[in-house]
Amino acid sequence: MEISRDAYRAIEDIVGTENVTDDPAFLDSYAFEWLAELVRPNRSHYMPRPWAVVMPASTREVQAVTKVCNKYKIKIKPISTGWYHWAAPMKDNEPTVQLDLRRMNRIIDIDEKNRFAIVEPYVICAQLQAEAMKRGLNCNIIGAGSSTSVVASACAYFGGGPSSHYMGNNSDNLLGQEWVTPAGKVVRTGSLGSGAGWFCSEGPGPSVRGVTRGNLGSRGGLGTYTKCAIKLADWPGPTELEVKGRPPGYRLPIGENFRAYTIGAPNWDAWANCYYAIYDNGLGYIFHRQLNLAGANLATALWLTYIDPTKTLNDVETLAKDPEIIAINEKARISFQLILAAQSVDGIQLQDKILDQILSQTGCYKVERYCQQDMAEFTNMYMQRLGHKHCNFIWAGGYMGSWMQAGTPDFVKGYVPTAIKGFEEDQQSHLLVECGGDALMGCGSTLGGGGYFGLEQFVSYDPASDASIDACIKHMEDAIADCVAQGLPLGKELLYLQIGWSDQRIWDGMAKAPQTFVLDFQRQFKEAVDPNSLGDRNYPWLPEKWGQAPAQAK
Repeated sequence: MEISRDAYRAIEDIVGTENVTDDPAFLDSYAFEWLAELVRPNRSHYMPRPWAVVMPASTREVQAVTKVCNKYKIKIKPISTGWYHWAAPMKDNEPTVQLDLRRMNRIIDIDEKNRFAIVEPYVICAQLQAEAMKRGLNCNIIGAGSSTSVVASACAYFGGGPSSHYMGNNSDNLLGQEWVTPAGKVVRTGSLGSGAGWFCSEGPGPSVRGVTRGNLGSRGGLGTYTKCAIKLADWPGPTELEVKGRPPGYRLPIGENFRAYTIGAPNWDAWANCYYAIYDNGLGYIFHRQLNLAGANLATALWLTYIDPTKTLNDVETLAKDPEIIAINEKARISFQLILAAQSVDGIQLQDKILDQILSQTGCYKVERYCQQDMAEFTNMYMQRLGHKHCNFIWAGGYMGSWMQAGTPDFVKGYVPTAIKGFEEDQQSHLLVECGGDALMGCGSTLGGGGYFGLEQFVSYDPASDASIDACIKHMEDAIADCVAQGLPLGKELLYLQIGWSDQRIWDGMAKAPQTFVLDFQRQFKEAVDPNSLGDRNYPWLPEKWGQAPAQAK
């Protein structure tokens, strides 16, 4: 579709010639996306090329560009740090402006007394955490890692992470947001919208935070969030992290008021019971099943190699066959990481006593090798900063997640055997990394105080091999079939796959599930705030009659 050059010149007038481009080389650099090969024709690594890339510097500029896009019927896709293939335009032949928000990168304020920060979209978790720790505060870092945008996780997508059990989910920690709707209006939510400041996320009437997010956020499909206020938690540690060790196995010394443990369980029942006891006793500054992402058969070999500067990844295969490593690995097969923190030595000693009693009552235990100083300090570094997300790609350069339906520990342990069995079967193709059927990882709780979480199966594949890509897609389709057969809501695999589907196929897929991520009101809300349909279907909606699309989607 040809668009008048008047639109491009109008955007140039807003942001300046140096902050907008339609150079194909630049456009392709934005279209090149992780996971694109799972959904694009011919296993292409490129999502649809944007019509132009624009880098606004303020809310005013975002609003002005949005109004130009409404005038010329150009779709809008904002990104900050980006994650997954849905950071790009969704469909071919739909001219889309990619709003790159990297120039909006300020921490506007940290309110120490009331414990919240006001940030722009390109402020990452690591940046905010470093500044917050100087003030005895901390922020929840989401599972995608410390290089991700605070605004994105709070306003536009899933906000859970290893510290959510203690600090809360970022969607709950959101205290106010500044939002440029697809129609070009600026909306300020909660107390901010009443001119009373950023302290409260809600205001009179329906929750705007709820309707903009739905269940899993708009993911760039419903306008642009240009600022937000995020709640902070206490930090009883040093004002700066005193990192030591050689790369990549950096280590963080464990202060006298901290503990870093890997907890093992003899079976999934004991594992679930341990989770409940941790919730009931309010333990855990960080609570996450993280190190298992390497796979149940390979985890110990990987991490002991990773922290040993004399070894490389080439040593993992040999080390994994060592009887001593196998014995440690079996102890850690069903395990999770738990960081304890207290304001005093007496406080941490009390937590230790409570934890020991929980372990005695549930039959769980501390995995001795993982709790020794080198691994404990590495775990402390990994979990406090969550700066090792590159490890997701360590086996073959590509990974995909399946499952991750959230619920209580009893609900989650109910689907674990199916997830493990399905992964074991699909690994027999020899086209996926054969790391064991259990590469399930996830938060101890995605809600403050505990009780609700899911486990995501990490499936490593080779993005340079069409056969491996096909095996990964088959695994996702198998997982969907397993969910349907068990009467479970569909998992994360649907979120990945449906990016390449038509609207009708998405609705047909949802119809197979007993529950859906999409609520009926979302269509009506989208029509009200996005009359020209500038946002894409990452803000999901249902047709007025199930299975029958309204005219704008046909």
